[in-house]
Amino acid sequence: MDNLTIETEKNQETLNVKLGGRLESSTSPKLEEELKKNLEGIVDLRFDFAKLEYLSSAGLRVLLSASKIMKKQGTMEIRNVNEEVMEVFIITGFANILTIL
Repeated sequence: MDNLTIETEKNQETLNVKLGGRLESSTSPKLEEELKKNLEGIVDLRFDFAKLEYLSSAGLRVLLSASKIMKKQGTMEIRNVNEEVMEVFIITGFANILTIL
């Protein structure tokens, strides 16, 4: 069962990615594939987590990988993070690595 929704909107050098549902081991390859297709030439990567309910270590790995790519070519930020997901970021130390607004 696929319980991750991904909406991407490309605007010149900006890529907006809205995630909904659960980003976990069964769904993270879907996000990884979507980013691979869209990150070339992107200077500004923006994630909207308003509808993201759950984030696992597999999801964190995809975000870290995207972050490494964006460090070379621009910026990456994550917005609208709920308490549960923010707790994952804090516990894992990712809150110190990623730009979360």
